[in-house]
Amino acid sequence: MMSTVFAQDSDFDGQIRVYSQPPTYSKTSGRLFIVGKKGQAPGMLPGIMKIQSAEYVCSAMRPDQYPRDGKPEIAFAGRSNVGKSSLMNALLRRKNLAKTSGTPGKTQTINFFEVNRAFYFVDLPGYGYAKVPKAVKANWNAAMSAYLRGRKPLKLVVQLLDLRHDPSDKDIAMIALLAECKIPTLLVATKADKLGRGERAANLAKLRKRFDLGEDGLIIPTSAETGEGLPLVWDVIDDCLFSSPS
Repeated sequence: MMSTVFAQDSDFDGQIRVYSQPPTYSKTSGRLFIVGKKGQAPGMLPGIMKIQSAEYVCSAMRPDQYPRDGKPEIAFAGRSNVGKSSLMNALLRRKNLAKTSGTPGKTQTINFFEVNRAFYFVDLPGYGYAKVPKAVKANWNAAMSAYLRGRKPLKLVVQLLDLRHDPSDKDIAMIALLAECKIPTLLVATKADKLGRGERAANLAKLRKRFDLGEDGLIIPTSAETGEGLPLVWDVIDDCLFSSPS
């Protein structure tokens, strides 16, 4: 079972300050970040959830268009071209369930995928693509804000960061919004296979420092190509889906 820690959620200034407190999944008690067990190597946990079914259900831009069955939801957020659809497909072991594209900005709605008829993966619109018209960006921002602020079945946001690059201002703003909404958040660094060992370690260290996560703050390096990190991501998802609120 993964442990969790609180991070300050008021007067957010871009720094995530982590405080050790008893774990809880209450939406009203504070900002949650997932941390790992000390000394545990990311991606080495046994077992990945067996995927019996995974299918697209609907796309939405308004709350009245969301699924109404109350099943728990795991949302995926990240800038355009961070590898969000590729990671979701890899986790679900499907080639093209979440549509991938070489052109950033293609995910323009909140897309719901039902997994094992028990919960949803939710693909949020990618942010930060400069060529998208301002009116479209405004619609995306409004849709994501409404979803994150008011969606009761939402159990976890998997926040993707491209391990090859420093976090963008849009990444920082997104994490600030998650902090404001008090949503449990898992940081995942994508495209780890694109870096050599030294550069990868240095970039992970920079992410830890930037977000002030300390030694045990869990940032999972992943690769949709090699499958690295996917077991640990599934372990956190499983924990958030099936742990009862305190």
